[in-house]
Amino acid sequence: MDQKNPFETPNTFRLHRAEYLVGFGVSAVLLVMHWNEVRWLPAIALFLYIDLIGYIPGAIAYHRSKTKKISKVYYVLYNVMHSLITQTVVVGLWLWLIGPEWALLVIPFHVFGDRGLFGNFLKPFGMPFEPVPHPLYAKLIESIRSPGQQPATNSAPEPLVAHIGSSK
Repeated sequence: MDQKNPFETPNTFRLHRAEYLVGFGVSAVLLVMHWNEVRWLPAIALFLYIDLIGYIPGAIAYHRSKTKKISKVYYVLYNVMHSLITQTVVVGLWLWLIGPEWALLVIPFHVFGDRGLFGNFLKPFGMPFEPVPHPLYAKLIESIRSPGQQPATNSAPEPLVAHIGSSK
């Protein structure tokens, strides 16, 4: 919501996802418009490598774990591979070494689709690898929606979100 309160309400989360849906839509339309010009083998490889490195290993570890606590390495892999910064570097290197081509559109199609269609953003260490409702978040949202809540002040208490996943 702002730099002092880095969380989203359900409505701002939907709006955030909608922004990525626009990018997803643009990349999808361009892929369809240039369907016959796409080299599909590189396109499939570019689409899949993001999850083969960044999601599947963590998902396997998470689902095999009895405690659902997995190494932070899986979070880092996910976040690096699903980062627009990383993927911009990949596209830039591809453009420099191989040249421009329509197959590169699968990269924004993948990342924007993950965020816009599925609501999958970068993964914080203190939360489960797979989406699971957190009771503190539910409490936070309920307090925001509650009628008769305390008015906002300039001296905010310690953020509730800072404690999600911590031992406090």
